[in-house]
Amino acid sequence: MANPWMEHVKKTKAENPSLSFKEVLVKAGKSYKSKAEKGSAAAKKKTAKKKTAKKKTGKKKTGKKKTGKKKK
Repeated sequence: MANPWMEHVKKTKAENPSLSFKEVLVKAGKSYKSKAEKGSAAAKKKTAKKKTAKKKTGKKKTGKKKTGKKKK
């Protein structure tokens, strides 16, 4: 079994021989329906909800600053 997209592109090219390959791809992209799009709404995949990162506040840290000196 060949790639369904490539079959669709070949069919579109055969129907429009005067178009360039780029124009054929644009036209094929507008008319192509994948298996998921052809199915019912129940067959569609559910997408996971994206997690958002917490925003950092402008609070300053308090406490003793480290100077970088080593104890002997």
